Amino acid sequence: MSSPSRPRVGVLALQGDVPEHAAAVERVLGEGSVVPVLAPADLLRVSALLLPGGESTTLSRLLDEEGLRAPLKERLEGGLPALATCAGLILLARELEPSPGGRDPVTLGLLSVKVRRNDYGRQVESFEAPVDLQGLSGGPFPAAFIRAPRILRVDPGVEVLGHWDGSPVAVRQGNLWGLTFHPELSSDERLHRLFLRSHGLLP
Repeated sequence: MSSPSRPRVGVLALQGDVPEHAAAVERVLGEGSVVPVLAPADLLRVSALLLPGGESTTLSRLLDEEGLRAPLKERLEGGLPALATCAGLILLARELEPSPGGRDPVTLGLLSVKVRRNDYGRQVESFEAPVDLQGLSGGPFPAAFIRAPRILRVDPGVEVLGHWDGSPVAVRQGNLWGLTFHPELSSDERLHRLFLRSHGLLP
């Protein structure tokens, strides 16, 4: 049974790596600490939010279909801590380089970066690389890049937490964190711990 004082962490549960993020949080905070976010009311129950990887165009469409876009943007603008990975980063970005096919998601426009989708290759070209991250002790993080976006530009006010191959792969702007890779696919919870601890949700 979860403790009444334990923080509840939401995972946007419309599509994508939802179980993997939920499992990582429960390994850190304990069973019962995760709230699947499927409706606007769920956003009022959480102290932080994870926006998982998946398919960004589908996620964008589902935000509208479920009436989540405006409430989500309002909560994030109000300071709700959010860790966005891969497609989640695309949803948060202020600017998205247009894709050749022309089918791009509508972003929330909150994180002051410009990104390009699927810049690290196709699914079969996925890879893992050791990434040094600011504030993360214990050595490089095993970062999984799967059809990952590339951060093309970082605007003033955005802190770069880590690079790989000459490009930023982890950034922070106040309460908003964006990663081009998938920390939830590793058994290493250090990054989830760092995020939660940075916002006072973990001792």
